[in-house]
Amino acid sequence: MQTINKLLTALNECNEWGQVFILDALSNYTPADDREAQSICERVTPRLAHANAAVVLSAVKVLMKFLEMIAQDSDFVGTLTKKLAPPLVTLLSSEPEVQYVALRNINLIVQKRPDILKHEMKVFFVKYNDPIYVKLEKLDIMIRLASQANINQVLAELKEYATEVDVDFVRKAVRAIGRCAIKVEQSAERCVATLLELIQTKVNYVVQEAIVVIKDIFRKYPNKYESIISTLCENLDTLDEPEARASMIWIIGEYAERIDNADELLETFLEGFHDENTQVQLQLLTAIVKLFLKRPTETQELVQQVLSLATQDSDNPDLRDRGFIYWRLLSTDPAAAKEVVLAEKPLISEETDLLEPTLLDELICHIGSLASVYHKPPSSFVEGRSGYQRKTLMSRNGSGEDNNNAADQAQPTVIPAADSLIGDLLSLDINATGSTNVYPSASTGGSNVDFLGNGLDTLLGGGGGGGSSDQPSTAAATASTAGLSTTGLLGDIFGLATSETFYSPPKQVWLPAVRGKGLEIEGTFSRRNGQIYMDMTFHNKAMQAMGGFAIQFNKNSFGLAPAQPLQVPTPLQPNTNAEISLQLNTLGQVQKMDPLTSLQVAVKNHVDVFYFSCIVPVNVFCSEDGAMDKRVFLSTWKDIPSQNEVQFNIENVTLTVEQISQKLQSNNIFTIARRNVEGQDMLYQSMKFTNNIWVLAELKIQPGNSQFVLSLKARVTDVATPVHQIYDAILHN
Repeated sequence: MQTINKLLTALNECNEWGQVFILDALSNYTPADDREAQSICERVTPRLAHANAAVVLSAVKVLMKFLEMIAQDSDFVGTLTKKLAPPLVTLLSSEPEVQYVALRNINLIVQKRPDILKHEMKVFFVKYNDPIYVKLEKLDIMIRLASQANINQVLAELKEYATEVDVDFVRKAVRAIGRCAIKVEQSAERCVATLLELIQTKVNYVVQEAIVVIKDIFRKYPNKYESIISTLCENLDTLDEPEARASMIWIIGEYAERIDNADELLETFLEGFHDENTQVQLQLLTAIVKLFLKRPTETQELVQQVLSLATQDSDNPDLRDRGFIYWRLLSTDPAAAKEVVLAEKPLISEETDLLEPTLLDELICHIGSLASVYHKPPSSFVEGRSGYQRKTLMSRNGSGEDNNNAADQAQPTVIPAADSLIGDLLSLDINATGSTNVYPSASTGGSNVDFLGNGLDTLLGGGGGGGSSDQPSTAAATASTAGLSTTGLLGDIFGLATSETFYSPPKQVWLPAVRGKGLEIEGTFSRRNGQIYMDMTFHNKAMQAMGGFAIQFNKNSFGLAPAQPLQVPTPLQPNTNAEISLQLNTLGQVQKMDPLTSLQVAVKNHVDVFYFSCIVPVNVFCSEDGAMDKRVFLSTWKDIPSQNEVQFNIENVTLTVEQISQKLQSNNIFTIARRNVEGQDMLYQSMKFTNNIWVLAELKIQPGNSQFVLSLKARVTDVATPVHQIYDAILHN
């Protein structure tokens, strides 16, 4: 406490940046009791009036943390809460860049303690000269603060915003009206009326957004506002966005018994079934099955048509599987089909975009830092640093950093939640003698090392273990060792082959000669020495020589682009081949594709420009620094919401655990730890893509069983399917 008093005294004598550092240090302190927390808060509170925004945010961080230590029903908490509002409001008078940072932090504060700013709604109303990034943040906070008391003025503002010229802002304003309807039940009727008025404007993107949010309102308030369906159906022809089309199809299918010509409407969508987005195809399939269950005699032909399209003519596995499920349900047990397809749906929640409580608590501890602007924990962009310590809010019993509350421990997760299990989770049954020396491997030129460095003692900060002093101690060092093998010394003793190579799929014909006017291109992708390569064979099957080659990529999910011009030996004579290895980088333009790793390519020669698309195996995007620190792995697994976890089965694998680990590691999928639970081997693995998305994996292996269970967790769930596909390909190669 003596040191804390000295720091608090020094606050008054420091310049503004000194104050920031002192306040940040104070935020890491755990007060002994309620009284000490109050005392520190009282001495920090004057910093809220400082002219420097960084000082204000650092002071807010200290107060938000220490408020958790004080009895919530005390007068002190009420008084302090009132004092926090004015400085936050003042920050919104600064220049736009500071406003944006302030708004991102206020977003967190409002989620944690909405009472602080509940009377300050008007300061978040958008000004005509606000930049778009400020407008969108203000809009988000307005919805969080919306309540029965202020909903009328909020709706009036949102209606005005929906007539602006900025398309992104208008879209979000329309969605915000729908969120108000879901959040404040008393306002739902007014919100629906407002949305109908906006639909009458016939502005295409406004109509489409309105239909999307009305679908959510129907979910929240079933059998209440269905009278407007006829108005929605009038706008069918104008819908060209997948989400809007899917929403309209859902509405038609859900309320088919109230729409006389529902079969005709769905049939119009069915005409261009193959050209539709996957989201629309899935929704159309379900809607027609719903219609059939409600009107079986009139729609038998329609349901047969859609099931045939989904199961026989589609190459999308999701669509095909759902089609087969519906087909079997309808043919074997129509009553069961009704129970499944027409089951009562759970009501949607009021706030669908709230941060997970554990993540929110961690971000509150980082107010005023980059983490609070990204709304991501520091571990997501400074991973690999073993010194990173996860922070969380203190509770009144004094628990602080790296302690898990009972709710965390109760949360279902594949990884054990309690820190007492770290030793069990991270202990390897390899090198059981405890030897951690590095032995050179003559066959690979790499090293056979213990993944835990100096064992459990080193992991938990102890000094034991008697390990070698030159043992790699960081995740980065582990990742950069080219030939790591989890077989320890056994590979050398028994003469096992420890070298594995990077998996590249066999070359496929990307451009057939028929479409390429005699030019045929076969290709695949690979990763060598940390670089991505597109390996191609150019066949000239025409009657004349070819030249003037060039290549260009469309925008794609990973920003993949050629790192150099296409070098093809010219002229490429008839009936000759040229082997090309084109180096790529990930500095191109980014746009999410479906499938995620799809790449659209244009190749030009003196004859014409030819277009084709191909699938890039996701392992080429796995970087060499993807071995996550063990503690960071544990905290990150717990931070990622449980609904982001996806499980897959991998069939017919005949490899040993060591071989599996080697194969995956040669593809930059790193085994962090291994444990044995009830006879099952569990491998915990991490990989990092070139766009800094991390994927965590748990591979369950039952000895004697060729079926493995792969559990994947990532903050971006779209990567799960391509990661599963590459696991399957690598393990069957």
